[in-house]
Amino acid sequence: MDDKHLNNWFNSRKERRRLLDVDSLLSKILEKDVSVLSTSITILESTRTDDRLLAKNLIKACLPYSGKSVRIGITGVPGVGKSTFIEAFGNILLKQGKRLAVLAIDPSSEFSGGSILGDKTRMENLSQQENVFIRPSPAGKTLGGVAQKTRESILLCEAAGFDVILIETVGVGQSETMVHSMVDFFLLLMLSGAGDELQGIKRGIMEMADSLVITKADGDNLTKAKAASREYQNAMHLFPPNPNGWIPKSFTCSSQTGENIPKVAEIIDSFVLHTKTNGWFEKKRHQQDQFWFHETLKELLLNDFFSNPSVQEQIQSEEQKIDEGSVTSFQAAENLFTNFINKRNGTNI
Repeated sequence: MDDKHLNNWFNSRKERRRLLDVDSLLSKILEKDVSVLSTSITILESTRTDDRLLAKNLIKACLPYSGKSVRIGITGVPGVGKSTFIEAFGNILLKQGKRLAVLAIDPSSEFSGGSILGDKTRMENLSQQENVFIRPSPAGKTLGGVAQKTRESILLCEAAGFDVILIETVGVGQSETMVHSMVDFFLLLMLSGAGDELQGIKRGIMEMADSLVITKADGDNLTKAKAASREYQNAMHLFPPNPNGWIPKSFTCSSQTGENIPKVAEIIDSFVLHTKTNGWFEKKRHQQDQFWFHETLKELLLNDFFSNPSVQEQIQSEEQKIDEGSVTSFQAAENLFTNFINKRNGTNI
């Protein structure tokens, strides 16, 4: 590409960005324009100062149009078949006339930061359907692999008229609490005969699950899957009762044969009816709003702290002292924080 064409490309790109304002983005999102929805989520994920401001205003504008979907979290150990299950389950939802958004958190490399982002490949048939939006997001370095802007992306998808929002987690046992705090229904996929060493995460996650499904219940694995389902159902009866009054269900399914996939949709519908009738559905969403208020506040405080130039300088100084053995890690952290507070008190208060 020569300089002239390169300049034209940069100028046209700059012009497109200039035209990205809240009103134009909002109108296209409300018109169910998935390309603009995708662009808007990209803006959400951006670290540019102007993009962050635009994203904040866009979220505020979309808020009155959000909240009407059913938010479903889907998790399970790697290899359980989450993407295959979502494709089979998604097709059931489409047959019911629903519009489906899938926000898939993709694992990022700890070393390079690279991400596979292959969910559209794994859900090839589903991704080609008209009323489906699949957005893989790199997990990055956020807690447990949960993409930082997933919750805001949910609000944008709801404003775009999607009836069901599926959030697929990395499934490594750390992100489930964060996903549980942003969904209405939490679905746990399990394997039969995988061994406790593979499913060591199961106790804590099972207590959060609204339903537990043993996948790959077909062929020679069918008998083992049914036996595992009975064991898990018995185990769940030993857990403390849910405050929402819902009794979690355990059963088997096969994404290959389609066995019991419609049952998942039926159980989720029953759950939504049950929790909306007893008032828990809205109560839980209000609790989640409070949770994310505190999480966002923590994030803002941390960003403010670590972006302070004097803090950055002292971090390097304290790290050197730790290496030299003159202070412990705990002393260094306390020194750093105390100096930060003292400077704040002396200049701003």
